[in-house]
Amino acid sequence: MRRTVGNRSTVDQPPSAGYTEIMNPEEIMQRLELLRQNHRDLDSAISALAGSGSSDQLQLARLKKRKLRLRDEIAVLEDALVPDIIA
Repeated sequence: MRRTVGNRSTVDQPPSAGYTEIMNPEEIMQRLELLRQNHRDLDSAISALAGSGSSDQLQLARLKKRKLRLRDEIAVLEDALVPDIIA
């Protein structure tokens, strides 16, 4: 998501960046499962659209971008489950 601050444009953090501190591990696991299912569903939709022979490249690009955002949010939540280890 892009927003304007002053005269410059910035990109917001993934949606999960702020709320992982207030979620307990069980809630994070539930959210992860939901996001993983959505990611699989998008993968199926992308495959179906690409295999259908239709040339809706804009829709295909949007689905792929959405899938990448989900992957980013999944990575943030997975990192929140792993404790930081100071080596």
